[in-house]
Amino acid sequence: MLNVFNTLTRQKEPFKPLTPGVVKMYVCGPTVYNYIHIGNARSAIAFDTIRRYFEYLGYHVDYVSNFTDVDDKLIKRAAADHTTVPKVADRFIKAFMEDTAAVNIEPATAHPRASENIPEIIDFVKVLIDKGYAYESAGDVYYRARKFKKYGQLSDQRIDDLEVGASQHTADEETDRKEDPIDFALWKAAKPGEISWDSPWGAGRPGWHIECSVMSTKYLGDTFDIHGGGQDLEFPHHENEIAQSEAKTGQKFANYWLHNGFVTVGDDNEKMSKSLGNFVTVHDIIKKIDPQVLRFFMATTQYRRPIQYTQGNLDEAANNLSKLQNAYRNLSFRLTDAQAGSDADVLAQLQALKGNFVNAMNDDFNVQNGIAAVYELAKLANVYAAQTTVHEQTLTKLTTTLAELASVFGVKLEAPANELADADIQALIDDRQAARKAKDFAKADQIRDDLKAQGIILEDTPQGVRFRKE
Repeated sequence: MLNVFNTLTRQKEPFKPLTPGVVKMYVCGPTVYNYIHIGNARSAIAFDTIRRYFEYLGYHVDYVSNFTDVDDKLIKRAAADHTTVPKVADRFIKAFMEDTAAVNIEPATAHPRASENIPEIIDFVKVLIDKGYAYESAGDVYYRARKFKKYGQLSDQRIDDLEVGASQHTADEETDRKEDPIDFALWKAAKPGEISWDSPWGAGRPGWHIECSVMSTKYLGDTFDIHGGGQDLEFPHHENEIAQSEAKTGQKFANYWLHNGFVTVGDDNEKMSKSLGNFVTVHDIIKKIDPQVLRFFMATTQYRRPIQYTQGNLDEAANNLSKLQNAYRNLSFRLTDAQAGSDADVLAQLQALKGNFVNAMNDDFNVQNGIAAVYELAKLANVYAAQTTVHEQTLTKLTTTLAELASVFGVKLEAPANELADADIQALIDDRQAARKAKDFAKADQIRDDLKAQGIILEDTPQGVRFRKE
């Protein structure tokens, strides 16, 4: 039984989908005014890993993740770049798709954009006004937060405390337009020259929170299984989504709320910020390191835990990933001389490790214990591959299982190195073997060095010479 930690109830609960065999899941996407940073990537990778595990269990996952493509940040970026908001959005949505593909994040079932759902947003706001949950003021439309009796439940905050905080963080001119400081914007009147759409309240654009309520319910229904996002979105974003959605529909918005932990940078655990000079984008990182290393590093930390982004932790992830790759190659290499048949004892050990993996992942996606089971599988693979006699059925089962479990973490295990060779490289390897038999070790060493210079690494094993490309 899969158990997940529900932020709304602050406890682990058995996961029971609304529709057997189907998971309906919404995860807040980025505001596309810049390249995504490692905090954005952490959330995207965490929920992609969760999605992959659901798929491993046999679920069909309807996964929706939005783009906020109209916002103050986009308006400022467009002005600074002397271009339009849609062009800024198009540029960084394209970059998002490229960067997330590089770290092997599966595309969402739907990637809706706020600007493509303006009629639905306006209709949603109209219903809230008609029900008395919202009101127009000087071209803006605000939601009466205090009218929603469960306001503050998700973030576990008292309404009076929220009122004090709202008074401290809202501009005086906006406060003057509100009935209550904790009320939040559903529709914002456009300033001269800003991007806008016509509405019953004048030219304007949607507030941030209303976008996700509209797009999630449009694609997944009034009630769906999982709503995910970063811890920083619990309040006010997700709190406001619940209030406006449940006020409109009269139904529970999402059954389970999952929130991923923060990312800190450096050995001092500093919060990432541009002012501290430690702002790191995925676009820049993947030019310097293997994107699979970044993926593996983030995917193997349990989603609710904080991640410390350091070079040392990246190096450790690279080393562990290399061990899995090598175990996979060892198995694939031995398929060339395997005998027919299988080994019952090895297959029994394999089945036990798969059970350990599932038990770990069923505990709120405990990837740390899950990957530990995969490491044990890699050890079993290496021990078996080193035996004098190996059997094809056992090798195949070990190989496919190792690749299958690694894929839950978004890791692609590479094809065997011998599939990468060409005739010229093989001829050099054959020449080296002949030189070694003739005890011409100087020539053999020279061939090895020449191949290394071409990025071909030779490995002498009891079963023969192996090679891989760096």
